Amino acid sequence: MGPKLQNKLRRGEGCPSAHGTRRSLHPGAPRVRHNQPWLPSATTSASDSSHSISQGAGQTPMASQRDHWAFMSGSQACLRLQTAQDEAELLAELTALLCRLPEKISRQQGCLGRRAHTLTVLFILTCALGYVTLLEETPQDTAYNTKRGIVASILVFLCFGVTQAKDGPFSRPHPAYWRFWLCVSVVYELFLIFILFQTVQDGRQFLKYVDPRLGVPLPERDYGGNCLIYDPDNKTDPFHNVWDKLDGFVPAHFIGWYLKTLMIRDWWMCMIISVMFEFLEYSLEHQLPNFSECWWDHWIMDVLVCNGLGIYCGMKTLEWLSLKTYKWQGLWNIPTYKGKMKRIAFQFTPYSWVRFEWKPASSLRRWLAVCGIILVFLLAELNTFYLKFVLWLPPEHYLVLLRLVFFVNVGGVAMREIYDFMDDLKPHKKLGQQAWLAAAITATELLIVVKYDPHTLTLSLPFYISQCWTLGSVLVLTWTVWRFFLRDITLRYKETRRQKQQNDQGRAVGNGDGHPGTDEDLPGSGSAKEGAAEQGLLAGKGGASATS
Repeated sequence: MGPKLQNKLRRGEGCPSAHGTRRSLHPGAPRVRHNQPWLPSATTSASDSSHSISQGAGQTPMASQRDHWAFMSGSQACLRLQTAQDEAELLAELTALLCRLPEKISRQQGCLGRRAHTLTVLFILTCALGYVTLLEETPQDTAYNTKRGIVASILVFLCFGVTQAKDGPFSRPHPAYWRFWLCVSVVYELFLIFILFQTVQDGRQFLKYVDPRLGVPLPERDYGGNCLIYDPDNKTDPFHNVWDKLDGFVPAHFIGWYLKTLMIRDWWMCMIISVMFEFLEYSLEHQLPNFSECWWDHWIMDVLVCNGLGIYCGMKTLEWLSLKTYKWQGLWNIPTYKGKMKRIAFQFTPYSWVRFEWKPASSLRRWLAVCGIILVFLLAELNTFYLKFVLWLPPEHYLVLLRLVFFVNVGGVAMREIYDFMDDLKPHKKLGQQAWLAAAITATELLIVVKYDPHTLTLSLPFYISQCWTLGSVLVLTWTVWRFFLRDITLRYKETRRQKQQNDQGRAVGNGDGHPGTDEDLPGSGSAKEGAAEQGLLAGKGGASATS
């Protein structure tokens, strides 16, 4: 039943029914109380009804019967009118409900265990804290107690966030999974801010509380050196330079760019970021020796093989996800075990699919937004190497790997929130929570690098490198001005001229197509009329002279 009809029932409006007093929509119908004994029922005859009405109202039988039949006819007409309106309203309400019903059912059946279990988590957390407080003896080691207290505080915060934080745009495999990474983002940002407020020496030595092996300067590995693909001097293994470069970073590059493609969902943006990062490595190898690589390592192994193959596989996966039918069924409604296992595997695929169409050249706002996304991606990539350099972290340390895993889980949600923010047409829109935290984390990491080693960052670029970046910046700025300012002005001018020519042609065709205009509208018509008048005047003079 619709809300309008419910409000009418609460106010007692509408046609008479068997549920108390209601005011008729018919303007001439009287107010009737249906539970009075004088109301004629279906088994009461007309004479009995008129008699009961005359006795109850003190009227004459003829007048009361006339009023009764007038009331009945008006009530029936009103009832038919109101019934038709109610049927139309109920039909619209049921149609909308049926349209929403499959989505609600699929959402309820599409996720396994969508309940947040807030009371269960609170009970388990309280029991754990009670056990530590009442049954466990506190050690006398201050460092151990400090570490355990910090870890317990983080775990309590994560439990709160997983059960109480706001859901993001993703719901697979479970909304709690993405709420967990949102809370991890908050913890990581707080950790970075703590490191930022320490001195350089204290910040590096603080990492010893995480791992005692840290806090020691590390030599940087030079990936350049001998760049011969085939070394004829080495008779036993002429391709030893190639095998030396095939370390654990090769599969890391492939997997990383496969996942980045799933985040960005655009081939052009992925290739631009991949190529630009290689240019950045060329440009900054005087600051970090780790960036010094052979030319074939840059363009063949990185861009074409690892990055290119990862982007290709990612685009094929995106194509499969876009063609997939997203129709979900509850696990317990599937009869076969094979179907149940397949349903569990598909739980780790998206609930629905949104294709990203960035369209950077459609407007200046989208162009600047896409350029900002590319710059943040490149900055996050550079932070990986510079943080290792300034905090003395070995490349194979588990903290480096955990940071990459963190950005893989955070980046997908952040990109979806940024895309929704760009496509949102509301005037007062808000950037998503995960995108906000990802941008804050990237900026904080950059500030740590700037504070901990300003000397390395202030090393001037070689002249030819600075000239190349200046030329590229000028070209991008020139294209931006032409595309979004000069080109629009030119197009508007051409459109104005075209419309003016069409209007002139329309007037000319209208003057010659069955609706001739005046002779003054045609070019040269004025001079032609003046010549005809002069000829007539001369002919008149000649005739007059001949007559005389």
